[in-house]
Amino acid sequence: MHRFPEAPTVNAELERIDFRITPEYYIDTAQVIDPVVLRLLNCCPTVFGIKKAVADLLAGRLDITLPEPAGVIEPGATVRGPVIAAAGAVIAEGAFVTGPVLVCPGSVIEAGARVRDNTVIGPGCRIGFGAEVTRSLLTGGIFMKHTGFVGDSVLGLGVNIGAFVSTTGLRITSGPVTEPATEEVCAHLDGRRIATGQTKFGAVIGDGVIVPAGTVLQPATLIGAHTLLYPKTQVGGFFPAGSQGR
Repeated sequence: MHRFPEAPTVNAELERIDFRITPEYYIDTAQVIDPVVLRLLNCCPTVFGIKKAVADLLAGRLDITLPEPAGVIEPGATVRGPVIAAAGAVIAEGAFVTGPVLVCPGSVIEAGARVRDNTVIGPGCRIGFGAEVTRSLLTGGIFMKHTGFVGDSVLGLGVNIGAFVSTTGLRITSGPVTEPATEEVCAHLDGRRIATGQTKFGAVIGDGVIVPAGTVLQPATLIGAHTLLYPKTQVGGFFPAGSQGR
């Protein structure tokens, strides 16, 4: 795993004024069509608060009204716990969904896909066979049609996740690995460590990014909107919006 130089963790006040950790840096909120997803994003000053906001939303702790469960859950789908398939959403035969989960209009959880706790699947997403998503926000128009894993993460609009892509969310600086995790995951900007306030944090992937097949994203990877990623086995750190990540 790539080692970053140690640097003092910046305080919360400084973190808030850095535009590069706001949701707007990664997601064009003017293009977010789902009102629940939009309100969720608007209540988060930084991307590091989105995962908790998703959990609060699904637990009814936010002043945001969830849609009616008017979507299609096909016979043969395995659905456990509180799961809302909004009108126009489909949880297909052979899919596995364990709530709390919200599937927004136009999204399809296909046979063999697995969506787990505290996840919001925004509108127009396709989650395919062998794909697993947990504790994450998929803003909208996500294609994750093949085997892969996204956890503890935020995906912007129109992100394409290639086959065998995986986020990683645990800081591993010494063994053995413990569960629940105890070490805080930090992001890295300009040589500074930015506290996420979480012991599991995967990646933030901005609008329009295509993550090439076989890529493993290191904890707290931040990829700005419309970044071009070249095929690599591991990716980590911060990628400015519109850049080319080699």
